[in-house]
Amino acid sequence: MAKKTVQLDANGHRKFGMRDCLAYAAGDLGCNMSFALKSTMAIFWTQFMKMDLWYALLLIVVQVWDAINDPLIGSIVDADRRQYKRNKFLTYIWAGSIGLIVGGACCFLPFPNASVWAKAVIFIAGYVVWDAFYTVANVPYGSLLSLISNDVKDRASLSAWRSVGSIFGNMLPMVILPFIIYDKNDNLIGERVFIAALIMGALGFICFQFMIRNTEIRVDTSVALNEEAPKFNVFKAFGNFVKNRPAVGATLAAMGMFIGMQGAATAVTVIFQSYYNNVQISGIVQLFAMIPIVVFTPLARKMVAKYGKKELATFGAICSMVAGLGLFVVLPKNTNLDMLIYIICQLVYSLGLGIYSTVSWAMMGDAIDYNEWKFGTREEGTVYSLHSFFRKLAQGIGPSLVLVVMVAFGYVGADEGNQAWQVAVNMRYIVAATYMFSAVLQFIGLGLVYNLDKKTLAEMNGALGRTAEKEA
Repeated sequence: MAKKTVQLDANGHRKFGMRDCLAYAAGDLGCNMSFALKSTMAIFWTQFMKMDLWYALLLIVVQVWDAINDPLIGSIVDADRRQYKRNKFLTYIWAGSIGLIVGGACCFLPFPNASVWAKAVIFIAGYVVWDAFYTVANVPYGSLLSLISNDVKDRASLSAWRSVGSIFGNMLPMVILPFIIYDKNDNLIGERVFIAALIMGALGFICFQFMIRNTEIRVDTSVALNEEAPKFNVFKAFGNFVKNRPAVGATLAAMGMFIGMQGAATAVTVIFQSYYNNVQISGIVQLFAMIPIVVFTPLARKMVAKYGKKELATFGAICSMVAGLGLFVVLPKNTNLDMLIYIICQLVYSLGLGIYSTVSWAMMGDAIDYNEWKFGTREEGTVYSLHSFFRKLAQGIGPSLVLVVMVAFGYVGADEGNQAWQVAVNMRYIVAATYMFSAVLQFIGLGLVYNLDKKTLAEMNGALGRTAEKEA
């Protein structure tokens, strides 16, 4: 049988197609094989390791490492002018994927009888190891979107398929793990979380290798050998980032998204432990809420071409705000009806989140182009790493502050899945408030700060010689 001929574009690269989309989706699947367990971290450290407010304090402390880690690695990537066999971003991703095999498990070392100080050292050391390898893989991965294609609709497809990878990366732990890591009394079994983290690290490594082998770089941003590369200035790059409205707007929206997803995660688990008394179905309910994301993803490319990314994402934020209001409707005397209201609001919130998430990474790709348009330098690694830093800040401070509020409203980690009824009711209101705050922050970032509407984006692409956005 004759070997199938690979179709090439005008520049000699493999033509963009489904292979690129699947490869890019596999990259986020690999990231989420490591990252998805972070939502279990608070339950692990408060209920199994018995740390409660100590965990909230330690989570804030490790954000200091994030403050150094993300921009540092991003600037290292940008300043790296060495010639690699394939691409420097893919090389860094390969190195990070090796460390993530065990990096995630370092956050779940099961020593519940250790002293408080020993537990603190275990947590900080484990988090630092995981976060370093995650950043080495994730920052270059996010930067790759703007290099795989400069076509607006191709980038929309990549962003949508990255969301698909994220969905499946979250579905596995979300649905399967509650049946494995909790006992019949809805209490966490810490040793099983550690083993699950090791398995997920190995699966993530396989996903990254598939992505690396099937990624085609089409946008050449390298400096010619006979040209002197401009000296990299991290302070100037940070200043450019602050003045980059699309990057700042997209970052505010991402912070809002993760405050909602990560900040409310512990309270959501407590709701299903002590309010609905069935933690095993929590993953199924959350999986059901993902249906709108799955439905919208195949439509993203055409919808972006017709309406524009900013316009779609802003509409999504409005949907999420409506759902946030609906979650304040709590009927604790009728938990079946209350669960129905909860699920419907989760569906609407997920619809808004899905609309935004499918275009969010393409919006960051446009923000990198905006940096080049306005300041004359692309600085992919720095722009994305600063975006990643503030996103991680939300992932750390959000859960910490929510946990403090939970404790203030009666949550006791030592009670595990047996919280008092009023405490469980309070968790419902905390989840509603967290989701509402999340949606409002998304709306501010997307609707008021992000300034690359469809018309402005076409102007920028024309100035940069990119493929203009066209009507479907």
